Amino acid sequence: MRVLVLGGDGYLGWPTALHLSDRGHDVAVLDNFARRGYDDELGVCSLVPIEDLSTRVAAWEEHSGKRLPTYVGDLLDADFVYATLREFAPDAVVHFAEQRAAPYSMIDRAHAVYTQHNNVIGTLNLLYAIGELDRDIHLVKLGTMGEYGTPNVDIEEGWLELEHNGRRDRVLFPKRPGSFYHLSKVHDSHNMEFTCRAWGLRATDLNQGVVYGQTTPQTALDPRLATRFDYDSVFGTVLNRFVIQAVLGEPLTVYGTGNQIRGLIDIRDTVECIRLAVENPAERGEFRVFNQMTESKSVRQIADVVSAQFPGPVQIEHLTNPRIELQEHYYNVKHTGLVELGLDPHLLSDVLIESMFPIVEQNKHRVDTEKLYPTVQWTSSGNS
Repeated sequence: MRVLVLGGDGYLGWPTALHLSDRGHDVAVLDNFARRGYDDELGVCSLVPIEDLSTRVAAWEEHSGKRLPTYVGDLLDADFVYATLREFAPDAVVHFAEQRAAPYSMIDRAHAVYTQHNNVIGTLNLLYAIGELDRDIHLVKLGTMGEYGTPNVDIEEGWLELEHNGRRDRVLFPKRPGSFYHLSKVHDSHNMEFTCRAWGLRATDLNQGVVYGQTTPQTALDPRLATRFDYDSVFGTVLNRFVIQAVLGEPLTVYGTGNQIRGLIDIRDTVECIRLAVENPAERGEFRVFNQMTESKSVRQIADVVSAQFPGPVQIEHLTNPRIELQEHYYNVKHTGLVELGLDPHLLSDVLIESMFPIVEQNKHRVDTEKLYPTVQWTSSGNS
């Protein structure tokens, strides 16, 4: 299949492009390098050094013999989106090209507006391009488990069978997102569902949990193929932060009680989920949702796993939670769709031993410890 990966220079987009290429698909990557710009803005960098896209593409061709055509541009430029789809003529579009950090969206008004404008309008341009050029293109888009929030009922895979006043219907699962970033993903989901229903598009929405890990079989072939390892309080994930703190001998900083539960997934499973979705497309007119996670743990349980796996003493420290979220909540997520398609999940403790601690040890001199601590508060309206 011909697959266009949007955001193909990013943390997940790059290893996904390699995984799909390695599995025999004709892959092209598109990016505007905004993610690299966020590093400059925030004064941070990936723990693991990453090469520019042209170097990465050349390294992959050297190892695999396969070329990855590249398109540099912005989804907010509708003419560019249309031209790219016309030229590459994909069978599937994998969409990672959005601002992805909840804390970044909560810095202030400007960052909230940027996040929603960038994410929602970019995706809307893409939907129009698919609708007008080729409605057989299958859109596979990365959503987030954060769209759902933490409802006091089981979280179904995107849809809910509802009975009300003696009548039944199938409706999109109610959403209660926890940041302006997560809200942008909800708007995307509704726009996608509408265009599937109204125009007959085909789309798969992958509501993904927190991704951990930095290595896939393809990125491990050459240091030039490495993907990002974010650890700062804005773009880094809780697990990355805990692993770095353990290696540095710093306390693991748990926000609030630590009883907030997160859905988790290994990066190797993320790229495989994308492949499974691409190779098993939604039907015309179908808006399909998969909850892309493999296990769930509380923040405190994640800290305990890191502490148990690390070969040395580890302290755990509780900080005031900068986010507005329930400290105690029910969390039961249905996530059978991708397993039924063939996903064989990795579990959390495995990857820590195999790769994360050694990677951090090799690069610990690159850590700016001040960036590990939260600076964005959900209770503040920030600056305009």
